[in-house]
Order: sequence, then C-alpha cells, then structure tokens
Amino acid sequence: MTIENRPPVVDQQTWAEALGELRRREKAATRELDAIAAQRRRLPMVELPDYTLVGEQGPVRLAEVFQGRSQLITYHHMWTDGAEWQCGGCTGLTTQYTRLDFLDNYDARFVIVTNGPLEEALAYRDKVGNKMPWYSAAGSSFGADVDAAPNEGFAVNVFLRDGDTVYRTWHTNGRGTEQLSYTFPLVDILPWGRQEEWQDSPAGWPKSPTYSKWLDSPDVARLYGQGVSA
Repeated sequence: MTIENRPPVVDQQTWAEALGELRRREKAATRELDAIAAQRRRLPMVELPDYTLVGEQGPVRLAEVFQGRSQLITYHHMWTDGAEWQCGGCTGLTTQYTRLDFLDNYDARFVIVTNGPLEEALAYRDKVGNKMPWYSAAGSSFGADVDAAPNEGFAVNVFLRDGDTVYRTWHTNGRGTEQLSYTFPLVDILPWGRQEEWQDSPAGWPKSPTYSKWLDSPDVARLYGQGVSA
C-alpha cells in the first residue's frame, strides 16, 4: 500500500523539535483537565429521593446499591424492551469495564443501570460478556430523573452516599463519555486516528463513515460473550 500525502519525512532533530511543540500543547491540555477535575470536585450536589431499583437479589434501595461504599458510578445503558441487540455504542463502551475491583481502594463502586426488565438485562449482560453488576430502574423515575429516561439516551452519573442519604454529584452523556473509554485515546495516537469523516486529517488519508469501525453488539458478543473461550 502506498501512503499518499503523508507528513514530511525529516531528520531526528527536526522530528524531536516538532514533537516538543506538540508536547507543550498536550501538557497544557493535561493541566486544563486537572483544573476541570478540581472544579468537578467542588460542584454543588443534589439530594435524591429514596429510589428503589431491582438487582439480582430483588428490590434494593439506591443507598444499598453502594454496598457500603461512599461513592457510586452508574452507566445508564440505552434499552429497547425485547430487542435482540441493544445499543452498539453502549455495549461497546461497557464491555471495556473489566477488573473493576481497583475501585474498592477508592471507596467506590461501578454498576450498569437499565430501564428494561431485569431478566432481559441479565441475559443480555451474559450474551455480550459483561461482568459488572446490572440493575433495573423499570417502574421507577430514577432513569428520567438522572437524564436517562426510557427510550431516550444513555448517561453516566456519579453519586455520594452519607448514611442512607444519596447525593447526585456529576453527570455526562454524548461525547462526554469518551474520557471514560480506553479505546479512543489509543486510536487517537495512531497516525490515521479514528479515520472518521469529521476528523481533520491530511488530504487523501483513510476516511470512513462515523461509527463504522466501532464494534457493534453482535461483534462484542462474538468476541467476549457467553460461551467464548478465554
């Protein structure tokens, strides 16, 4: 394959100088992310009602979903009742969340919440190979109240527990979830990047429709789902 319109080929010193210039921007972005995180830690909180969700052991209060921890992250998975395959973007993102026990050291827990029936949700979890706990908010206003209403979008929410009282501390959706993925940072450092149509890349470099290279739900199930050998 011949690569057209590639950046110039230069000597080591010229390359190092160009990298240094880029590195200054990367470091500035890192410091800005640190400042954003500091502001996030100072956000005001919202006290929540005493919601009841449904887990594998039956009904459970939101405060009990923490399982004794002080902090909780929930990913609200888009859901269509009775569908063979749920949202490919949600499935592809959540399949990355493995080996979550490290959160114990931070007094935190991560779970998936869906507005669908729990039996369907657990079957789908196994089908695509997810390992983390799943809960259902069906029959509760919890999903709508945290900006992930039934038949709408997905969302990440973060909560703080003080005794039996739960506070909502942060929320994001859309491209805000990219920072919670390891796939985008890895792909973004590749010479061709994501290869999506919207990207600013040299003329003639590989481009494909947005999302077309993402793993869809059947791909995830084939690679990681129930019955797949380790």
